[in-house]
This record gives sequence, structure tokens and C-alpha cells, in this order.
Amino acid sequence: MQISELLSQLPKEVIESASRRGMSALTPPQELAVRNGLLIGGNFVIASPTASGKTFIAEMAMLKAVLHDYKKAIYVAPMRALVSEKYAELKEAYPYLSIAISIGDLDSLDQWLAKYDIVLVSTEKLDSLIRHGADWVQNAGVIIIDEVHMLDDASRGPTLDILMTKLRSICENVQIIALSATVGNADEIAEWLGAKLIESDYRPIKLEKGIVYEGMAYYPEEEPLYGASKIPELRVMEDTLHRKKQALLFYGTKRNAEAGAEKLSQIVERHITLDEKAKLHEISDSVMHALSRPTAQCEKLARLIDKGVAFHHSGLVNEQRHLVEQAFKDGIIKAIAATPTLAYGVNMPAHTVVVRDISRYSDSEGAERLGINEVTQLFGRAGRPKYDKEGRGLLLARSRSDIVDLYKKYINAPLDPVSSKLGVLPVLRTHVLSFVATEMLRTQEAITGFLSKTFYGFEFGDKYELSRLSHDILKELAEWEFIEQAGSAFEATRLGKRISELYIDPLSARWIVNTLPKATDDVGILFTVANTLEMRPYVKAVDEAEMLFPKYKYLLRNSHVNYEESMPYYDPVAPLGTALMLRDWSEEMPERDIAEKYSATPGSLFTKITNADWLLYSSIEIAKLIRVSTAQLHEMRIRVKYGIKKELLDLTRLEQVGRVRARLMYNAGIKTVSDIRKEGSSEKITRLFGKEVAKKILDQVR
Repeated sequence: MQISELLSQLPKEVIESASRRGMSALTPPQELAVRNGLLIGGNFVIASPTASGKTFIAEMAMLKAVLHDYKKAIYVAPMRALVSEKYAELKEAYPYLSIAISIGDLDSLDQWLAKYDIVLVSTEKLDSLIRHGADWVQNAGVIIIDEVHMLDDASRGPTLDILMTKLRSICENVQIIALSATVGNADEIAEWLGAKLIESDYRPIKLEKGIVYEGMAYYPEEEPLYGASKIPELRVMEDTLHRKKQALLFYGTKRNAEAGAEKLSQIVERHITLDEKAKLHEISDSVMHALSRPTAQCEKLARLIDKGVAFHHSGLVNEQRHLVEQAFKDGIIKAIAATPTLAYGVNMPAHTVVVRDISRYSDSEGAERLGINEVTQLFGRAGRPKYDKEGRGLLLARSRSDIVDLYKKYINAPLDPVSSKLGVLPVLRTHVLSFVATEMLRTQEAITGFLSKTFYGFEFGDKYELSRLSHDILKELAEWEFIEQAGSAFEATRLGKRISELYIDPLSARWIVNTLPKATDDVGILFTVANTLEMRPYVKAVDEAEMLFPKYKYLLRNSHVNYEESMPYYDPVAPLGTALMLRDWSEEMPERDIAEKYSATPGSLFTKITNADWLLYSSIEIAKLIRVSTAQLHEMRIRVKYGIKKELLDLTRLEQVGRVRARLMYNAGIKTVSDIRKEGSSEKITRLFGKEVAKKILDQVR
């Protein structure tokens, strides 16, 4: 079916935009969706491979809702990177529409979003907006839920399950469209949503899935790989470069990914042209100077990029990650060695995808074998639209008998069904508190009834178990004085309502409530925010943490918090180690030294800083309600945010002045904002930072 045939059903702007992007005909899943009433209404579940056109299905529905029906469209995805990418795509396709993105501050109503036609949000952000009473959500005509298979994810799935159930409850006549490339029980999700199922195996680029062993690829027919290397992934890389293509290689740990990139560089470097070398060096220089002082990881990544290879994992800071991704998309970097997280949220295809490790390791979960759904997700990156006629996804066998085993488990196996992870007491606690705090549900019966409508309730249907769970949680929240009985119903206390708005786990909040009055010094305050569920995984517990633990052990006494149920391998020395890392950062220890002392990557350091900033803000809000002084908390929050000692607090009030510039000004004798007004200070600042930056600083003081 030609897209132009839909002129009577679709706004002409959609057809014109599609034409500009070189799209003339609907793909099979797109045509199936249209013929089954996508543009008339009703819920849909779209289950089809990566690059089969799911995004345009969502686009058609959103634009019809906005331009024909004068309704709002909301796009929801679990990963911030994916939300940002879709926002950029829509802004480019429809520059004249009012499109907004909101993925940050979880303690904000963001009422400004009400005036936008299309709003793109993360799962947690939309849930937070509903908690804060964003009534414009109810006016949505269509809501897109991308990556719906994340219902199966232990960390993100429960919130997605609750959110989808909330949306069905509060939004009348809304069209919900759920998208996924990897779900084995799409029919169950469709039945739960009361949706039509559009299932297709269409893929615009043929995908060959095979196993590599001793220089041969088995599809199952044998095909020799070009090259001479005896190391399987290097042999695949030789073959890929011979075809003048790029490769993504997935490893189970950050360390393995970095080591893999080192090996790959030996092969790739020989295939880089002089022109590419010059471009790579520019990217390498930018990666090296992404931090004020490069760490060993920065140096390693920059050196590898010069050779046409990069590694990609959570240890990179955002600027480095974006530079690597763009250089790969531009075809300058030939190979990326990554951890599996790269496959989620970033549209970065390659001709060849190699899954070197079929297990992965995380600090929170330990070692776990990859499932068929995850390997399928990784293989989904194989084949670049507009560049390749085919892509290939390859696993590496260690023995000949391994070939049959891998085929059985990953090539010929059906996708696994996704299953809700909602039925765990610690996970449910935060959502039950929000039900009461927002007055959405106030009785145990109402909460049990709501939970029975979730995907968890649909799957297991055990109303007695759901009733027991809700009873236990309500009892616990009442004991913690976050809610109280009001006749046959419950209502949130002032403290409980604020905790729900702050979007922190009630167990973490209970720890903060009990510990804030006792924490008197910097490390005590930082231990208070570090010893929370939100700060997991903790960094390496250094010797200093072991030595100092007896001094801070008193904070754990009478805290009435049992973390063992949420963290089976909980050791309180580890969060103290994380607190010490934050202390060193706020004492202006360079990133390089912190990385070495705590075996921490720049990415993990800045993730901890971001989380600590939110938890310090939350602690300030809690302190106001329990009558604890907030002065030291405010001070510590600024110091952690900027990584500064107390003496620089005044200078960092200025825009353009952060950790490095404040220290340079202080050392030059400009120790406070008022010092800038003194004679000769403007000349010093100009010498330090140049005319443009100096003017911005001086204008604020004038």
C-alpha cells in the first residue's frame, strides 16, 4: 500500500514528511496495522523486528490525534537515551509542531507541558507527573509505550506495569499503542490491554544468524571467513573489514569490552585511510578532554579511537558516549566493543553484530546468562538501512559440540514470554504509597482491585496473594508514619505525601528520617544519602572505609531499616566507601585520582554525583518536615554538585563558574563574589578565561 493512498485518513503533513524522508510505501506491519483500524482507534500491540517500521506506526497515530482530532500525543520509553533520540527524529520530521521532552526532575509538575501537542517522556517521569497531579495527561488522544517487553525487567518493569494500568484507568477513550521487537507472548499483552495484535516477522534487511567456530560461520551451511586470525572475534573483524563494513561486538563486562577493543585495534588500524585518521584524531582529542583532567580510561579510549576502534559502556561520561556513537554512525569508527546495554535506547546499527559473551556481569545482579530475547535484541542491530542488503548476527562457539547447543538455545529457539516483576514487596511499596498520597486509591480493597488489573494480576490472578501483599505494605507504611488510618480508608501524612512526590523508595526515606538527626559531620551526611537503595550499586569498599566504619556504625543503630530483603549481599561498609568517594569529590580530588582510588569509571562517578544530588535535595525536603536543620545539607548539596571545598561556595553562585574556574579565581585572589568588584579583578578574570567568558561573569556582578 502506498502512503499517499491514506490521504483521506491521515493528515497531509504526515504524507509530505514521509515523502521528504524517502518513504513511499507502507511496510507489511504498517499496512497490517492500518487495515486493522489503527487510524480509527482502539489499542494495539505491534510486535515486529527492529527496523520493520514500528516508529512510523506510532507516528501516524500520534499525528492523526494531534492534527485531525486536536488531542495530545504522549510517547513513553524506559530509557532516557531512546526518548531523546525519538524527540530529535520528530523535531526534524515536523519542525512546525510543538513538541516537548521531559526526562529530568522527578519533583516537578512541569505544567508547561500542557501546551505542547506531543510530549516525550521516560516511564518514571510520566509516573511522577501523574503523582504530582498533571491533569493534562487525561486529555491525551494516543499514548505510545515503546519497548513494552521491559515489563520483564526487574528494575524498570514494575513501574511500567503500574503506569500502564494507571493510564488505562485515568485516560478515557485514549488509544494505547505498545511496541516491541522481542516478546514471546505478545498475544497475552494484547489480551491484557484489550488490544489488537499486529505480529510480523518482516525485516527490510535480511538477517543471517550463525555460529562461528575455527574460521567458519555456520548459518547452518558453512561459510569460510576471510582472514587469518585464530581468535574468533578478530577473524570476524577481518572478514567484516574485507567487506568494507562495520561491526558491533558485545562483551559481558566493561573490562572485557575494553580488552576486546584493544585486540580489535590491531586489526582495524591497518584499514584506516589518511583522511579518516585526521577525523579520528579530532574525535580522540575531544574524548580525551571531556573531563577537566583525563583519567586513565579517557586516555585509553582516546588512543583506541585514533586506531578506528572504541569501547562503549556505562563508565563513559555522556559527552564521550555521544562522540563515539556519532563517529560510528558516520562510518569513521569501524568497530565498537560494548556491553549489552548499548542495544537498548540507541539506534546504532552495524552490518555485523557479534555476541562474544553469552553471559554478563553486573554489580547488583552478579553473573547471569543472556536469554533468547536479549540476544535477539542484540542481533536486531545487524544491518544498516540504506547501506546494507543483509546483516549478520554471530555467536562464538568454544567447541564443535557448542555449535549445536547455541543453535538450539539462540538461533532456532522461540522468544521467551515476558513476565511481570511487580509482585515483590519492596518494589510495590513506593507505588502503594503513591496511591494513598495522591488519593487515587485509599482502601486495601481498592488497591487490591487495582493490582488485579495490572499485567501481574492478569498473569497470576491470585487475588488472595495480592490482598496479602497490599495488607502487609499498608501496615508497614502506617508503622513508619507515612500513612494513617482514617475510618475505613487511609490517608498520607504530610511526610508520606512529600516522600511520594520526591519519588524515592519509602525504605530509603525511612532510613533518611531516622538518620538525619544523628548525622553531624560531612561523612555522616554523605553516608546517610549513600546508604540508600537509589545509590546501588555501591563502589569498591576501600581500606579507609573499613577503618572508618566503627566511627559511623552508630548511624545504623535503631534505624529500623532492614536492607537485606532488598539487597541480599548488603554490606554497610560499601555505602560508606561510596560516601567517602563523594567526600573526596567535594574536597576537589581530581577525577583521575578518584577513579584510581575507588576503581570507579568517570561515568559511574558522575552517576553517583547525580543520584547524590537528588537524595540530598530529598533529604533537605524531609528535614524541613522533621524539624532538622537544613543548612549543612544545603551546603553539602552544592559541594557535591560542583565538587568543591567550602571556600568556593560563594563563587559557584555565578553562572559560567564551576569547579575549575572557581578554584582558578580563588587562587588568583578573587575569593568571593564581592571581590570581583575590586580594582584589577576584571583584568585577572579576562586573563584567566578570555574576554567572552569574563564578560558573562562580570555582567552578573555589575
